[in-house]
Amino acid sequence: MSTRAFKYLSPFILYIGAWFAFGVTGWQVWLPLFWAWVIIPVSELFINPDPSNMSAAEEELARKDRTYDIILYLVVLLQYSLLIRFLYSMQEESLSAWDIAGRIWVMGLLCGVFGINVGHELGHRVNRFEQFLAKSLLLTSLYMHFFTEHNKGHHKRVATPEDPSSARFGEMIYLFYFRTIIFSYLSAWHIANDEQQKKGRPALNLRNEMLQFHLIQLAFVAGVYFFTGPLVTLYFLAAAIIGILLLETVNYIEHYGLQRKATAPGKYERALPEHSWNSDHVFGRLMLFELSRHSDHHYLASRKYQVLRHHDDAPQMPTGYPGMMLLSLAPPLWFYVMNRKIRKWQEKKSQILS
Repeated sequence: MSTRAFKYLSPFILYIGAWFAFGVTGWQVWLPLFWAWVIIPVSELFINPDPSNMSAAEEELARKDRTYDIILYLVVLLQYSLLIRFLYSMQEESLSAWDIAGRIWVMGLLCGVFGINVGHELGHRVNRFEQFLAKSLLLTSLYMHFFTEHNKGHHKRVATPEDPSSARFGEMIYLFYFRTIIFSYLSAWHIANDEQQKKGRPALNLRNEMLQFHLIQLAFVAGVYFFTGPLVTLYFLAAAIIGILLLETVNYIEHYGLQRKATAPGKYERALPEHSWNSDHVFGRLMLFELSRHSDHHYLASRKYQVLRHHDDAPQMPTGYPGMMLLSLAPPLWFYVMNRKIRKWQEKKSQILS
């Protein structure tokens, strides 16, 4: 067991902050959000990114070290513990609108950073137990179809016009939200239905993964309603929506304006590091369990988070994911920064090829 793995306990600062936020009122409720959206992004403006990779020997040891996996399993326990605490805390009668909004946003942050993000990491594993944990985490945002569409749709179609999760050049994030949420959902149904028909079954049967997901999510929401009532159920749904929007904001920044070349009608070159925006900024990498080394993730999706690599031929973001997510919410600023970077990146590629 290597002590290097314990740096990935640092994101649990958010869990500690959330546990605290669900027991206080006033400005203190918002402290986890201040940490995530002010302290970390500002810090990354002054800290140089770290593009270094492990040696082959270090990578092999890290790949086999179960500590990295156990940290992810711990996320599942903490996510559900915090969700229960959130639901219980929202039943307090003395909460102000400010307190309610703060707690919903904190829970939404957990749904995005831990629920969907770690669910994404575990969802790429072949182990059924880990896939079960992935789906359990996605359940906290009611976004279980992400498991189907992301693995079987997005990774095949990334950086192509056919992928609803790849943002196009000049596409504003607020329009992207509608396109990606609607068409990713429809894509997941298409994938699940096709799987059943290939096995000689009718599309709609209880073995259909999408039908299973909907039944599980309906039962989950019904359970929340039964134990907490209609108002707290609405608070939970609001937090889940925030988690979903955080995920889709990440999707927006990860592939914005990057396109794979078409090799034939409906076929494209292999997904390479150059088709995903990469960030080596340390705080963002730790907070999101190396998700920001996204170029390598799409180059080889089976690689575990702790051994993802920097690629010199991948386009680099000017700062970490938290800062880029905030920048994307101001489209004029986003286009000013990123469209220029895309043009410079294209010029660089042209010079290399010429």
